[in-house]
This record gives sequence, C-alpha cells and structure tokens, in this order.
Amino acid sequence: MNIDRVYTRTGDDGTTALLGGKRVLKDHARVEAYGCLDEVNTTVGLCRAALMDETTGGKMAASQRKALDARLREIQNRLFDVGSLLSAPDARTAKRLPVPGPEAIAVLETSMDEMNRSLKPLQSFVLPGGSAANAWLHHCRAATRRAERRVITLSRKAWVPPEAVQYLNRLSDWFFVAARFAAAKAKATEHLWEFPLKGKPGS
Repeated sequence: MNIDRVYTRTGDDGTTALLGGKRVLKDHARVEAYGCLDEVNTTVGLCRAALMDETTGGKMAASQRKALDARLREIQNRLFDVGSLLSAPDARTAKRLPVPGPEAIAVLETSMDEMNRSLKPLQSFVLPGGSAANAWLHHCRAATRRAERRVITLSRKAWVPPEAVQYLNRLSDWFFVAARFAAAKAKATEHLWEFPLKGKPGS
C-alpha cells in the first residue's frame, strides 16, 4: 500500500468508494458501520496514551502497562481487519481479506479470564471513572457497542460477515473487563451504581 496523498477530491460530491470501486453515499449504512469502527480505533489510541502516561495511568506496574498496551495494539489491528471486511460489498470481494475468526475471539476470552482472576466479583453496575485509563476503556466499550448495533442494522439489508458481529460482541466485553483491571492494578477507586439514590434530588 502506497498512500502519497490524502485528498483525492473524488468525495466532494458526497460519495465514497467501497472495496472494489463501487461508489455510495457517505451516509450509507455500510460506511456508517465501518466509520464507527474507525472511531473505536481512535479511542483505543487515546486509551493507550492514557495507560502509558504515568500521570493518567495510575500506579500500575510497568510490565502490566506494557502487556495491556500490547493487547490494545493487537485490537487496533483486528479492528482494521473488521473494517476492511465491512468495506467489501459482498463475500466475493472480501474473500482475500483477513478475518478475525474463532482464534481472535479465543484470544479475547483467554485474556478476559486472566484479568478476571484478580478482580473482585461485581455486585452492582459500574460507573466509568476512577482513572483516565479506566474511563477511556469504558468509552471504548460503549463505542464498540454502537459499532455492533450499526453492523447489525447493515446485516438486515446487505451482506455482513458473521465474524464481524461475533468479534465486536466479544470485544465490548473485553473492554469492560480491561477497564476494571486497569482500575484495580492502578489502585484507583471503582465507583459502583448506587440504587436507590439516598435522599431526594436536589435535597
């Protein structure tokens, strides 16, 4: 791949090219779906920056930071894989593209199991926050859920590889566990949802 110029002027009419050359409007459901993945990927970048910065990553050991950062980098690559799949209008066009299959999902599940071993069982819903890394990981979780919804919307009227839905479903779970793990290892407070609220609003 050789990208020597960012602007092409071909999108000035409000269209963009899918893999294979077919042009569609930029608000097409397929473009919206892989556009959401691009947002997730950029948020993962913010996550990595917060994690590796000692002022925002908390008191996590350097080895734990590096291990989690390496996992996030791998996820960024897999998100590009899913995005390229979604940019293909049909299975024939996508047949030579990398697919995040059962192996990629198994990697996420194994990672979640490992992180969960050091976490306390939850007895309430979690409020994002406590540390910058925790908050950004929760943002990744929410953004991934939105991407998953857009992919499912697309799947009702066009071709979508089932692996895309499966991977995003598991990935959002991974971000949730990783957010808790980052908070725990940084010795940050994990805030839980308090319900019912004590007292009346405004009291």
